[in-house]
Amino acid sequence: MEILIENILIYSLAALLCLSVVFIYLRKKSRESKIVEAKIKKAKEEGLHEPISLHPVVDVNSCIQTGACISACPEHDILGIIDGKATIINASQCIGHGACFHACPTGAISLRIGTETRGVDLPHVNQNFETNVPGIFIAGELGGMGLIKNAVIQGKQATENILKTIKKNHKAKYDLIIIGAGPAGISASLTAKKHGIKSLLLEQDTLGGTVFTFPRKKIIMTSPMDLPLYGKIKLYETTKSELLDLWQTVLKKNSIVVQENSKVDSIVSEDEIFKVTTLQGVQHTSACVLLAIGRRGTPRKLNVPGEMSEKVAYRLLDPEIISAKDIIVVGGGDSAIESALLLADQNHVTLSYRNEVFNRIKPLNSVALNKAVTEGKLDLRLSSNLLSINDNNVVIATGKDGEQLTLKNDLVYIFAGGELPTQFLEKTGIRIEKKFGETVMKH
Repeated sequence: MEILIENILIYSLAALLCLSVVFIYLRKKSRESKIVEAKIKKAKEEGLHEPISLHPVVDVNSCIQTGACISACPEHDILGIIDGKATIINASQCIGHGACFHACPTGAISLRIGTETRGVDLPHVNQNFETNVPGIFIAGELGGMGLIKNAVIQGKQATENILKTIKKNHKAKYDLIIIGAGPAGISASLTAKKHGIKSLLLEQDTLGGTVFTFPRKKIIMTSPMDLPLYGKIKLYETTKSELLDLWQTVLKKNSIVVQENSKVDSIVSEDEIFKVTTLQGVQHTSACVLLAIGRRGTPRKLNVPGEMSEKVAYRLLDPEIISAKDIIVVGGGDSAIESALLLADQNHVTLSYRNEVFNRIKPLNSVALNKAVTEGKLDLRLSSNLLSINDNNVVIATGKDGEQLTLKNDLVYIFAGGELPTQFLEKTGIRIEKKFGETVMKH
């Protein structure tokens, strides 16, 4: 009897211990869920919960709460866990790394473009990166993949798909013409070289594409990637010059020449080959074409009085040589904020943004901006609009009542995004579609 009572006590204590552990665990998870719920509430209040472009979507029925997606994400508070299931917190700050997608052990995460209410204009492409015009392919930013790593991956994948479609004994000079020497175009050129594809790389400006237009001191935030004919590159934060030097070295080593200042004016299909003509009237022929151009090739204008003035610019190259100026920077994206911060070192800078909050900037930029504003190094004007640009000043409307304010001014930088090269694409025959939450990557 004593042994029975002793066994009952032992089992009771063991059961009590197990229940205590479960209780503590569930309490901890409940507390963590409430923290995530509070973050989501704050994100909604600050306009950060709604995704801008490429973003993850979680299938809660497949999620098993490993937390792998959260650990893999290079950003902060994009994903969290509520009641044992992964969920989105600051969706608008997702910049499309796709690390969560690859890390999920059950394939519960897919990557989508746009939402049910907010569409994104993109050219039509299939799973092989081919457009509705057979033989013309798209990779990189134009197709919705703006992150350097993703553009490099797409450039490689698109070229490998193109390799399967090139007809033998075609009459064109080249197997493939690649338009755009940014991350996707460079990756495509290296992949073409690797597989013995005769290719030509055309660039409207200079090597680097959109990256070349970044300010010289700008820190480019990227992640490890595999560059064809080079191998693994581990870059988390690097300067623009370092990245361009790397690309130049790799291209030179593989004898790939970029034909710079060769903006393409037209692409015409004739006798089963493509005739690609530049603005200079130079014509090239190819069996296939890969468009690796950016979406920001044509800066979006504000169409305000005085915008044609010489003191207005749409990109910033040398912030270090500008000093003692009164400057207004217009825009709410990373380019606007990074440029304003660089200029604020030696100038009096006003940053004007039309909305009440920033809803699409990287966390590190948000921290740096708040610090600069707190320290009085930068004048931030939210809910404001540029009305006119004059010789010695600018006029902006501020607040809900639109009160007009005149600011002393020497230079104006406008970062209102870029317009999709719709006219060029439509002339080529490529169809433009508005994507409402369309899945682009799924297990």
